[in-house]
Amino acid sequence: MKNYISAYDELGLILTKDEILVDEPMKNHTWFEIGGTADLLVIPDSVEKLVRVIEFVHEYQIPAFLIGNGSNLLVRDGGIRGIVIKTERIGKIEVLGDSIHAECGALLEDISETACEASLSGFEFACGIPGTLGGAVYMNAGAYDGEMSFVLESVRVVTPELEVKTLGKDELELGYRTSAIKTKNLVVLDAVMKLVPGDKAEIRAKIDDLTQRREERQPLEYPSAGSTFKRPTGYYAGKLIQDAGLKGYQIGGAQVSEKHSGFVINRDHAKAQDVLNLITFIQSTVLEKFNVELATEVLIVGEDNPTNS
Repeated sequence: MKNYISAYDELGLILTKDEILVDEPMKNHTWFEIGGTADLLVIPDSVEKLVRVIEFVHEYQIPAFLIGNGSNLLVRDGGIRGIVIKTERIGKIEVLGDSIHAECGALLEDISETACEASLSGFEFACGIPGTLGGAVYMNAGAYDGEMSFVLESVRVVTPELEVKTLGKDELELGYRTSAIKTKNLVVLDAVMKLVPGDKAEIRAKIDDLTQRREERQPLEYPSAGSTFKRPTGYYAGKLIQDAGLKGYQIGGAQVSEKHSGFVINRDHAKAQDVLNLITFIQSTVLEKFNVELATEVLIVGEDNPTNS
């Protein structure tokens, strides 16, 4: 436990005791069910508390890392030093005419459901993305020919200078799996998405279809972080991996899914190092066979296990 764990007492002036966890295993907070401990993990339940925590870590120069629900995250076996800030309890969603206003921790599937109930179309693509709004904006998440850039109208953020400001869509620099949130170290507080009035039954049918396609094609029965690799230009990562003969290939407890080769899964109590070794092997094999470089879509953070360093 590091010296700055003494921050626990001062954080108690901002958060309640149940919002502060000490030496918390990150495997409890990632969809991969993998990861060493975080020195401190805090779970504020409001935007106001989130801003105060950001101000706190800035003032005391404590390393901090922000997560949503951990769906696109691999934490190394050595864990995370400093403070992890988890936004899952900050999830209010409100319909405003043809727009939806949602807080950073709102689940995409909940936003999609809210839009459907309000007969608003345009967010169906996100019904099966297992992440939060903040993470989706951060990486301009997308699926099934849709992405966040198609619907975002504005995003309220905290800058590294601790200024709270609203950015319009043109200021977000949205690209393939990237945004100004990512490149400029901004923190998403909430966002407004502009949708289109539609027929509720048709919207529901599309959501049901996309949900069925996801369940049929993705290895949801095993822990994973979703698509492991970004789509390389002109190719599909999963097909390249399959064509390289790696479907079902396993290192330790980590395996290339036999259902969808674009997914590395936690097949049997995998360590983060198992996943990292498998990712490296996949990348080198695909490069050797097809001269295509695979970049990871999953976010990899934390420290290596000290025993392996």
